[in-house]
Amino acid sequence: MSQKLQAVRGMHDILPDETPLWRNVETILIQELERAGFDEIRLPIVEKTELFKRSIGEVTDIVEKEMYTFQDKSGDSLTLRPEGTAGCVRACIEHGLLRTGQLRLWYLGPMFRHERPQKGRYRQFHQLGVEVFGTPGPDIDAELIFLNVRWWQRLGVADKVALQINSLGTLDERRAYRDDLVAYFSTYEDALDADSRRRLHTNPLRILDSKNPEMQELIEGAPKLLDYLGEASRVHFRGFTDLLDAVGVPYVVNSRLVRGLDYYGLTVFEWVTSELGAQGTVCAGGRYDTLVEQLGGRPTPAVGFALGMERLLALLEGSHGRKETPHFYLVRVGAAAERASAVLAETLRRRFPELRLIVHCGGGSFKSQFKKADKSGARYALIVGDEEATAGKVALKPLREAGEQRILTQAELIEFIENHIRV
Repeated sequence: MSQKLQAVRGMHDILPDETPLWRNVETILIQELERAGFDEIRLPIVEKTELFKRSIGEVTDIVEKEMYTFQDKSGDSLTLRPEGTAGCVRACIEHGLLRTGQLRLWYLGPMFRHERPQKGRYRQFHQLGVEVFGTPGPDIDAELIFLNVRWWQRLGVADKVALQINSLGTLDERRAYRDDLVAYFSTYEDALDADSRRRLHTNPLRILDSKNPEMQELIEGAPKLLDYLGEASRVHFRGFTDLLDAVGVPYVVNSRLVRGLDYYGLTVFEWVTSELGAQGTVCAGGRYDTLVEQLGGRPTPAVGFALGMERLLALLEGSHGRKETPHFYLVRVGAAAERASAVLAETLRRRFPELRLIVHCGGGSFKSQFKKADKSGARYALIVGDEEATAGKVALKPLREAGEQRILTQAELIEFIENHIRV
């Protein structure tokens, strides 16, 4: 017996009763991006593996354990993208987009990580990414936060998410901090869990992000990165918080917030929620001023973030997911009726581009077609039989309200739509 075919574990279909919510939320997100001057870029989902090793860092969990990597027929090592920033930077360098000065971009699509699937964490997941190039100051960092706030307000989740911020300083400042952090944790190496011992000499800042309850007291006593910042880094962070304060955006400075990718520096932030269990980060990002040069471009300041679509949608209760019901369901029986109703339907669609009209296909009796019309949720049924087709008329029957069925000419139907249907 052949094995039943199913989706790959951790990769899910998005079904028709879910897609209206996705589409409506995406529309709101994109509207705010366009109003703030961001342009869309569409990127490949497969990149050369070296891109992620050079950008994310070879000793990160993503590169070490989570990437979907394979050799193609030419022997090249390719990887399904685990995040979007590296590919966006690669595209900007390759196509000379950074010569134009400030650049504001967004992209939306699937990412892939081989993790243990659980609620809010999938092997194929979707992110909306936002990247800004060419602006070094804290004003653009704050502008991204204000964009986030407008999203949460329009989606009705502003009371479900909280902003955490930190500064990672410069590379030299992080190196000095890293040395002291390694010395601190080495003193308590016997108390470290397996992941923390593995990270101790490769990526010690990630120990601060451990969710292991038994590690929290030890982590709380660790040195604080903010104490290692130089004057320029402090000025940048203070400029960022001053703007948040001025606009009235609440936040918490989380000295343990480090992010999991090597390219971050200076401002980092996360929007977190307590409503999704362990996977509480909904949106996160920060500055990565060295990444463009690291990948072969000219030194370019940059900042961005990624929004987890599945996690955002999990916060919503369906208020943005109502499917718009049809205005009309066109019922037709008979050869002459099929021809006449096809002409009628396309005439109406051309006259009223926003009209939601379902034309029945596949034959069947009037009774069976009316059942489908009712199930569709349409407000009215348009009925064309051979008799109506010959007379050049159509029957209009209300399905959601009281009223008599009536016979209309095409001109009368158009007048009815103009007076009674908002299109």
